[in-house]
Amino acid sequence: MNQWMAALASVFGLTAVALGAFAAHGLKSRLSEASLAVFQTGVTYQFYHTLALLAVAIVAAQAPTRWWSLAAILFSVGIVFFSGSLYALALTGIKWFGPITPLGGLCFMAGWLCLLIGVVRQ
Repeated sequence: MNQWMAALASVFGLTAVALGAFAAHGLKSRLSEASLAVFQTGVTYQFYHTLALLAVAIVAAQAPTRWWSLAAILFSVGIVFFSGSLYALALTGIKWFGPITPLGGLCFMAGWLCLLIGVVRQ
């Protein structure tokens, strides 16, 4: 297993569980339903891409290629931008965080494209 990718996946998985629990128990009475839904969307996408990052770590250990590394980087940046901006938006209500979210989404899509290219070139 690729060590740095697995370590990042571990950190993202840990924080996703913690943030999900925080939303369910600590924020439920403090945020509007809409803001809580935004926060939960961030948690959901963080989980999805944490699992994708872990899968990339496993595949990268078997057949290293720059495409797997690039996918891992893009998934990680996507988590920070996409989920992070949703967390900030939900917690602060500052609309400025909204435009950052699509950048994270583009990173997610680019990460999946890198996986596709890596598979096709194998």
